[in-house]
Amino acid sequence: MTATEKDLTLTVERVIDASPETLFDAWLDPEMMKRFICPGDTTVPSAFSDAHEGGRFEVMMRVDGKDLPHTGTYKLIDRPNRLVFTWESHASRDDSEVTLTFTPAPGGTLVTLTQVRFLGEDQRDGHRKGWTSILEKLATVA
Repeated sequence: MTATEKDLTLTVERVIDASPETLFDAWLDPEMMKRFICPGDTTVPSAFSDAHEGGRFEVMMRVDGKDLPHTGTYKLIDRPNRLVFTWESHASRDDSEVTLTFTPAPGGTLVTLTQVRFLGEDQRDGHRKGWTSILEKLATVA
């Protein structure tokens, strides 16, 4: 692994017309997770969340009829300000980590999502597209 691969990060942001509490809670509620953690044409037939620091989650994404688990461990749960979890999938490194912050802003809440450590630029760019779609969907269901 090169230093460049180790240092790859992405950040996406969106202002959503909902409170920080509502948006924060959506990331921990399996029924809500199924409604928005599904980029593009992906569906989520099942989601699970053991929402405490050290707890695990799973989002089973179905893409073209194939189930792809996306799992992780909650590292920090600071409601309604900050949520940190690992991100484990077929397209990410084992030590990839996602940080979400929820900041009151004109028009609602500024949601900032940062993911660190990728296999390469293609995976980072694919995740950027996915996370952008996820935040767009969150705005429609929150």
